[in-house]
Amino acid sequence: MRSSSKGKDFCIFALPGLFCFCAVVVLPFIYGVYLTLTDWNGVSNVKNFIGLKNFAGVIKDTQFWSSLLLTFKYVILVVVLVNVIAFALGYLLTRGIKGQNFFRAGFFTPNLIGGIVLGYIWQFVFSRVFVSIGETTGWSLFGVSWLSDPTKAFAALVIVSVWQLSGYMILIYVAGFMGLSEDVLEAASIDGASGWVKLKNIIMPLMMPSITICLFMTLSRAFMVYDVNLSLTAGAPYGTTEMAAMHVYEKAFTSRQFGVGQAEALILFVIVACISGLQVYMTKKREVEA
Repeated sequence: MRSSSKGKDFCIFALPGLFCFCAVVVLPFIYGVYLTLTDWNGVSNVKNFIGLKNFAGVIKDTQFWSSLLLTFKYVILVVVLVNVIAFALGYLLTRGIKGQNFFRAGFFTPNLIGGIVLGYIWQFVFSRVFVSIGETTGWSLFGVSWLSDPTKAFAALVIVSVWQLSGYMILIYVAGFMGLSEDVLEAASIDGASGWVKLKNIIMPLMMPSITICLFMTLSRAFMVYDVNLSLTAGAPYGTTEMAAMHVYEKAFTSRQFGVGQAEALILFVIVACISGLQVYMTKKREVEA
């Protein structure tokens, strides 16, 4: 009787979600792996089996590896800056400062703006507002649009991403700080720990669950960046700011090389899965209980 009840509960609550997950994630993934072994162009009814030729095409695609290298640089900068800024602001916004709830809402607001809209807003800022500031003040830094220079355009992508992602991570860190045991912190203060020593040896280890979540989310979102890349720079100037996700899309849907594009997407997925899994494993090992 109990087994029948458990089976009924599973069918009511878990089965619909499991079905949707399989239909939306598992089956398309398996089909995508199959497409890496064909010469499908994305529109034809014919899918000829060609084995591993698409992966050979990936190896020869120097632009893909360049975009992947650029993505790694972008990910490192975004992950470090987002988490450092979010951690610091989360710490400050749990110290009881005046108006801290208002600041929490304000910092979270950029995360509510879609990536496409966000990119166009900042495109106006970098191309018009900054240039106007440069013309008024004579500062060479703002003399021309940042989006016309490869180095500055890349910096613009990092700035916009950090501005958008930090707000969400702040909330996670705030929740972590608010969940810290006051008894442990008070005991540390009584034992003479204060300032950097208290932060390093007491607060940081206790905050590792929040750090694990924030690092994982930042890593996955940074590696898969597409919308901001598309609307802010569209890979310009001359493809120097084209991230891996955008290159995969262009290869599959613009160049009509769906098999090669799918193979590149699979490689990118494996890289992200390995790095994210390693990150979670390493940070989970450092988690402690209060």
